[in-house]
Amino acid sequence: MQAVVLAAGKGTRLRPLTEDKPKALVEVDGKPLLEDVFDNLLRIGATELIVVVGYMKEKIIERYGDAYEGVPITYAHQREQLGLAHAILQAEPHIEDDFVLMLGDNIFRANLGDVINRQQEERADAAFLVEEVPWEEASRYGVLDTNGYGEVVEVMEKPDDPPSNLVMTGFYTFTPAIFHACHLVQPSDRGEYELPDAIDLLIQSGRTIDAIRMDGWRIDVGYPDDQEKAEERLQDDEQVLSASE
Repeated sequence: MQAVVLAAGKGTRLRPLTEDKPKALVEVDGKPLLEDVFDNLLRIGATELIVVVGYMKEKIIERYGDAYEGVPITYAHQREQLGLAHAILQAEPHIEDDFVLMLGDNIFRANLGDVINRQQEERADAAFLVEEVPWEEASRYGVLDTNGYGEVVEVMEKPDDPPSNLVMTGFYTFTPAIFHACHLVQPSDRGEYELPDAIDLLIQSGRTIDAIRMDGWRIDVGYPDDQEKAEERLQDDEQVLSASE
């Protein structure tokens, strides 16, 4: 199973933590974000890591080289940060079949394997891990709406008036059809090629996309206080685990 990890970002909102390193190497509880992502992917069976790098990419390449825990790493270079759909296209030459996509700045302790299992049923063209957030926070995320079967029928990037409080978490599975959709996406008002726009094109073309509700937790480390929040959550989990042993 191939896994694409998006790790090209500058992390401007994380400054000063990113003044001397890319966002993906910011540490949480003594471990770089990217390493936590790698560990999650290996745990669910990834056999190859395709890492999209950009800002201070040499620091990531020097640290991890061509393998992590025996799993080969291929690097794809995003020379300009032009949005997630653009980042995914940098991995296209290396992808052979269905693949996992994971953002390199999220800490997950959740049911990622359920998303893999759904994709392998061959009924879905894509599957996403999704979570409910407070309504007032939904406009900060990629928001989706589903039908009665749990299939995604609409996706919007940071809408002013969200149709639901169900949001994408940063963990996806796709068939290679996503690349064709990404090629068709036009720049948004922000000047970026948005992943939700590509997903919406898949939906319009009749593709089936399933939403898998998150069982567990995740923290998107976008600001310095998110780093502290993630560390506290991980330490709480460790204490619970120790108490149960």
